[in-house]
Amino acid sequence: MSARLPAAARPFVAFPTLLRENGFAVAPEQTMAFLMAVELLGPRSMEHVRRGAAATLAPPVERRALFDALFDQHFLGAIAEPGEEELEADEEMGAQDDAGLKEVILGEEINETGEAPTGAEALSVRRLASLTDNEVLRRFGRALPAALPRRRGYRRRAARRGPMVDLAKSLRDAIRHDGEVMSLKRLRRVTRPRPILLLIDVSGSMKQRTNANLALAHTIVQAAPRAEVFTFGTRLSRVTRALKRRRREQALMEASALVPDWDGGTRIGDALQAFLAVPRFAAFARGAVVVVLSDGLERGDPQPLVSAVARLAARAHRIDWLTPLAADPAFRPETQALRLIAPRLARLGDGATTARICRHILSLAGPEAA
Repeated sequence: MSARLPAAARPFVAFPTLLRENGFAVAPEQTMAFLMAVELLGPRSMEHVRRGAAATLAPPVERRALFDALFDQHFLGAIAEPGEEELEADEEMGAQDDAGLKEVILGEEINETGEAPTGAEALSVRRLASLTDNEVLRRFGRALPAALPRRRGYRRRAARRGPMVDLAKSLRDAIRHDGEVMSLKRLRRVTRPRPILLLIDVSGSMKQRTNANLALAHTIVQAAPRAEVFTFGTRLSRVTRALKRRRREQALMEASALVPDWDGGTRIGDALQAFLAVPRFAAFARGAVVVVLSDGLERGDPQPLVSAVARLAARAHRIDWLTPLAADPAFRPETQALRLIAPRLARLGDGATTARICRHILSLAGPEAA
């Protein structure tokens, strides 16, 4: 027999039910997270409960006014309810929500514009949606396997010319000609594409590019023989396994649940140090093409970032840092961190659009990149 719900918890369980009745998408896991948040906060005021509800139940930004009105009605007994016109407008915005972005930022200060970097950690939940770059990504996925830089493998195969003699095949050929060696069969090493390591900044200053960059990462994981994808903001998260899902929508939804620091602060150096501290992760960079999608707006001491990039460069084939700020032809690295790591980078390029990032990655095996 299941235990009865304590009377004190019933209003908190009933609030997500009220939200569902008004068209909000609230999963059972979010209800449990809401209860845990209330217990963790030990709320001293209803404003604490409101913040915990917004953080765990993740109302869309466009429907936050309706969310607050329902909260006041449920917990504070407010008589005033949203008017019919407001409800109709909210329902219309909710119908467009499936093609958009749902996000909530935790913390005292909300970085609404995403333009200013911050070192403060802000954990949030985001539902990623695929964007409109489908044709660009489709062409990119077809061209990527042949465009990756290649390196010599350990296996050998027959060739007209090569530095090694295939002794076994040469002897078999001599037996067919009564022991006379007509020609020596040659071997050469096969080449294989280098692995690609994608490091994606999901901090608040990169929020305008997060969806598109994750969609691009999904295409890379699907097309490249060996690819690894990590996100970083204030924490490091590996999302490769989620992006191996063939359907992009399903892959992005699963990846969104793995990353706790969407639109938070910026600690690039600490995240890269954490990446190198795990031997299994650091091995992914050995001989790989490392592509970092970040604006490089590091806060605080740049030395951890400089040290991490130096260690990463010693393992990787090359490091390419693509930043949206480089869309301006007059762009020059302004932060001390970017200026210090620039000599370690193969390229500090433009990452403002998906098309430009795809064009850059496809050019990595060309003579200019070499």
